[in-house]
Amino acid sequence: MTTEPAFIAALRTLVTSPAARGLQDDAAVLEVGTEALVLTHDIMVEGVHFLPDQDMADVAWKLVAVNMSDLAAKGAEPLGVLLGYMLANDNERFLKGLEEALQAYNVPLLGGDTVSGGPPRSFGLTAIGRATHRPVPARYGAQAGDTLWITGPVGAAMLGFEALRDRTSADSAAFRRPLPLLAEGKALAPLVTAMMDISDGLLLDCWRLATASDVSLMLDPAAIPVADPARFDECVRWGDDYQLLFTLPDGVQPPCPAYRIGQVEAENFAPLWLGDEILTPTDSLGYTHR
Repeated sequence: MTTEPAFIAALRTLVTSPAARGLQDDAAVLEVGTEALVLTHDIMVEGVHFLPDQDMADVAWKLVAVNMSDLAAKGAEPLGVLLGYMLANDNERFLKGLEEALQAYNVPLLGGDTVSGGPPRSFGLTAIGRATHRPVPARYGAQAGDTLWITGPVGAAMLGFEALRDRTSADSAAFRRPLPLLAEGKALAPLVTAMMDISDGLLLDCWRLATASDVSLMLDPAAIPVADPARFDECVRWGDDYQLLFTLPDGVQPPCPAYRIGQVEAENFAPLWLGDEILTPTDSLGYTHR
């Protein structure tokens, strides 16, 4: 049980609350009175999610942003965050970036914990949001006949990472400081049949949406927007773009800019098709922890 999918499968045997959604989603949805709270948690590890010499202000921003993106995929508005922080010599830079992110998304810091340790260092953040529409969107729910959409190009984070790693003059902001689509998520929530954010690569997250919904996704490669068409295969497999991936009933148009990239069909032979090609997880669809 050394792989991420195997460990998550084992965790599913421990789930007893419907709020966990069977661990088939990126966030829990906890019904409290007349409200639905959306709870999510992400960890960032040095050397895995950020470079060892990266500006800690950017690391703090991204830690907040990736959690806000999970809330966006549920159409939720942020209520607060809890921080797990590993102390070092650059605490001031982390605090600077944290302050900038909290102000940008108008979300309060509610508490958390600090420890010593590392390298490598790791940081965790729990975000709490309030659902703005019921039912709260999920990865599952796509139906045969739906259309498949994405809010923007993929691959920009890959190019940003390479610019930062190689210390070139190219723009690295897409990797350093992603922008969660909170307003778009709220606008889409009443319309979508399924929705998630793209954190581990377009193809892998399409696979996850398809398998959770028990459907087949038929992707049109010519319709998929990428940051570098010459590197299409890499762009659709690289993560960290935090676009929203969603399905709509046929004939329904999204209320925000988006690209139609495919069609939902009844499950036939395989969950994921790229043109005429069947894709499976053995094709390295995206990033998974091993």
